[in-house]
Amino acid sequence: MDKLREMEVFVAIVDQGSFTAASEKLNMSAAAVSRAVHSLEARLGAHLLARTTRSVRATDAGMAYLETCRQVLDAITDVESNLAVDSGNPVGTLTISAPVLFGQRFIAPLVNAYALRYPDVNVNAVYLDRPTRLLEEGVDVAIRIGHLGDSSAFAVKLGAVRRQTFASPAYLAGRGEPIHPRDLLAHDCVSFTGVSQPHEWLFYENAVRLPVRIQPRMVVNLAPAAVSAAMDGVGVTQLLSYQAAPEVSAGDLLPILRDYEPDSTPVSLLHMERRGRSGKIRSFVEFVTETLRKNTYLQGPPAL
Repeated sequence: MDKLREMEVFVAIVDQGSFTAASEKLNMSAAAVSRAVHSLEARLGAHLLARTTRSVRATDAGMAYLETCRQVLDAITDVESNLAVDSGNPVGTLTISAPVLFGQRFIAPLVNAYALRYPDVNVNAVYLDRPTRLLEEGVDVAIRIGHLGDSSAFAVKLGAVRRQTFASPAYLAGRGEPIHPRDLLAHDCVSFTGVSQPHEWLFYENAVRLPVRIQPRMVVNLAPAAVSAAMDGVGVTQLLSYQAAPEVSAGDLLPILRDYEPDSTPVSLLHMERRGRSGKIRSFVEFVTETLRKNTYLQGPPAL
């Protein structure tokens, strides 16, 4: 096995966290992956991986060698990308995931336009209200709403949204507007489980967390259902700002308790490819990024 392939195997093991996952990613047998590591360690005269029954991690020597491997492989990828990858004419199947309502409002129209522009790319669009695991679920590009933890994915920031509290003008006219979050104890509430706990809503007061216990009149698991209930005057609801943006613009819902909103929540595009190795991924990222960044609903309402 050549040196570059051994480097690829070593990097894949570290990135994937196991020999088995690396073999699946590289389409190699587990035995071939193991032989590559033994050959590499024998040639370098150093142990690069520490193995236990549950995990594999790079040793100190392995971490130092890992960075060099990445630089070498990235350099080769850059050259090959410039020669072989044509982002103006990508091919293959592109799998995309996004939250349901976000996908319906903002991603689906861009996916449709992308499919028309690039007829050689087939698109598998999956809309789910849960984070997808890119490697494990075979997702090329994912839209993520939330703060990102440690991840091997590459993130492109698209904008931000805020958790807000809403009510209809008719409800507020009949019941009065709550001035402080604790006033919600005297109001009917519609809890959307995709944003808030059913019996506890989160606010901030003077930069300090302020959880407020409520007794919801209704609990729903879909944002449109919460929007509909609030518009019909069933009660007050909490949503992410983009989920009620059209209704706010139309005057059907009003944001309330603005002084107690949490900080904004980032919206990111995630992918696993290094330096645009995949023409289909690079072309999609370039196609949607600027449009989404210019979307006023993703700038988040201004903080008060």
